[in-house]
Amino acid sequence: MQRPTWKAWKEILKLAWPLILANSFWNLQMTIDRIFLGQYSTEALGAAMAVFGIFWTPMALLQQTASYILTFVAQLWGAKRQSEIGACFWQALYIALLGGLLFLLLMFPAAYFFRFVGHSPSLQNLESVYFETMCWSALPMALVAAASGFFTGLGRSTVVLWINGAGLLSNALLDYLLILGKGGFPALGIAGAGYATALASWVSAAVGLCWIFQKDYRSKFFPPGAWKWDFPLMKRFLRFGLPSGLQWALEGLAFTVFLILVGRMAKGEAALAASGIAVTVMMLAILPALGLAQAVSVLVGQHLGENRPKSAQQSSWTGLQIAWLYIAVVAATFWLFPHFYLEWFYNPEKAELWQQVATYVPYLLMFVGTFILFDSMNLIFSFTLKGAGDTRFVSLVALLLPWPLMVLPTWLVQHHSHALYWAWAAASVYIITQALIFWRRFEGGRWKLMRVIDN
Repeated sequence: MQRPTWKAWKEILKLAWPLILANSFWNLQMTIDRIFLGQYSTEALGAAMAVFGIFWTPMALLQQTASYILTFVAQLWGAKRQSEIGACFWQALYIALLGGLLFLLLMFPAAYFFRFVGHSPSLQNLESVYFETMCWSALPMALVAAASGFFTGLGRSTVVLWINGAGLLSNALLDYLLILGKGGFPALGIAGAGYATALASWVSAAVGLCWIFQKDYRSKFFPPGAWKWDFPLMKRFLRFGLPSGLQWALEGLAFTVFLILVGRMAKGEAALAASGIAVTVMMLAILPALGLAQAVSVLVGQHLGENRPKSAQQSSWTGLQIAWLYIAVVAATFWLFPHFYLEWFYNPEKAELWQQVATYVPYLLMFVGTFILFDSMNLIFSFTLKGAGDTRFVSLVALLLPWPLMVLPTWLVQHHSHALYWAWAAASVYIITQALIFWRRFEGGRWKLMRVIDN
């Protein structure tokens, strides 16, 4: 590991702090959803967690493919080829539009799918309703991903903060109105959470797109004809962007199966709700690290575009140092003050169910506090590799690693008396192993020779 320099820290933090806040806004948005749902119904909270994993699998493929515009923009900016950026953005926009419209087709088999999953009948109904309403958010979320990737790749991350901030404020208000039925609106419960997410995503998308197509950006990055479908460019974009999206989708699929198995345990509703709380709290720590990883990816792309691989490597190590400093502090609170986080989700309506959840959560947060340092390594090193164009390796790891290390052990222990704890132990082993693999790939240095833009 390279020694930190104040110049390197300043470069990372200047770019990362808006991304950290933007990701925190997104996590806060999800947390507000779940807090309101927890107040409405503990069962709805568990259902929302299960559905979000299922929804995230195809959504991640679409969103992360569209957002790979970040790497193209960063490398073109570093290479001083700004006039080519607009055409790349339009290809990302077409992917977002087509993928978002196709996503709506997933609404039709939703009820049959959740019946197949095999959770309790009450959970099945909540899950299918939430999934169907969340499908309406796919298109605007993909547009937000493309717009955010555009600005992040340029290094203008403060714009991303405004985009996400608009979504956060809209979602908080809509959650209050639609989940709990305030201000004359009906109490839609879990359906209200889905509709609130969709409407708030459209607000964010409108802010991002209006910003991009203002006169200054059009004149600098969008020459005449940039809007045209470019088959060679689209092919290159998908060659690198699809594996990047697949990484998130494959990891999401494995985690979804993990949650399905958790829901099938002897006390499945409590185990699922407790897992939902643990993951929601975990995101408080990991999403700021995601902001740092995005900043690292931008700097890696820009430095490689400038043919300065040593500077790219230094950016990665600096990002990891900052991430560890922050996460070590937060992880300690998971160990020392778990009930502080648990109280956010308290619901007295079903006392027996809540008591089971309250028993599980402190132990799950101990697992989280143990593995999140390694998860920050996953983020920093995988984003470094993707910032260079090494997306196929990253997606291959996501395909091969989680099933034998996390999913299969969870399936084998699902009827054990302490199945939930064994399952989270397996998840911890998977995250730690993945971190070590990405570290070795990073140290190998092959990524320093890669580029996504043609020479």
